[in-house]
Amino acid sequence: MNAVKVTYLEMRSPADLRPKRSAPSGFVVEELAVKQWQFNRFLYAFVGEQWSWTDKLVWSEHQWQSYVESPGLRTFVAREQGSLAGYYELCSDLGGGIEVAIFGLTPHFVGKGLGGILLTHALEEAWKLQPRRVWLHTCTLDHPSALHNYVARGLKIYKEQFEPAARV
Repeated sequence: MNAVKVTYLEMRSPADLRPKRSAPSGFVVEELAVKQWQFNRFLYAFVGEQWSWTDKLVWSEHQWQSYVESPGLRTFVAREQGSLAGYYELCSDLGGGIEVAIFGLTPHFVGKGLGGILLTHALEEAWKLQPRRVWLHTCTLDHPSALHNYVARGLKIYKEQFEPAARV
C-alpha cells in the first residue's frame, strides 16, 4: 500500500482571504436547503472518482444519512449554465472551527479556472459562521493544483504527514 502526503491548512482570520471573483455569468453556487444523503453520496462518487476518494464509498445508507443530516453539515452545489460543476461541504468541528470537509469540481469543469472561485465562496460562507478558524486538508492524490489554490486563497499549512493511501 502506498503512502500519500496529507497537508493540513487553516485560515485564522477572514482578513487573510485572497478572493478570486472572475466567475462566468452562468456560474452560481447554492446551499442545498433539503438534506438528501443520496445526493451527497452521488456528489462524492462523481467528483471524487478521478481523485481516488474511496473512504466513504463503503459507508452504509445509515452512515450516509447520519453524516448528511447532522446539524453541523452544510452542502453547497456549483452550477455552470445549469450543469453540475462542483460542490463543497462545510462541517462544524468540536473546537469552534469550520472544516471545508469536501471540495471539488466535476470532471468536465476541472482546469477551467473555477476552483479558486468556488473556494472563495466556501471560505466566505465558512467565515459567516464566525468560527475560530477555517481549515481543510488535501493530499497528493488530489488535483495537482489543489494545494496551490488553497495557499493562493490565503490558507496556511500547519501540518504535513504521510498516511497509507487507504486511510485518506
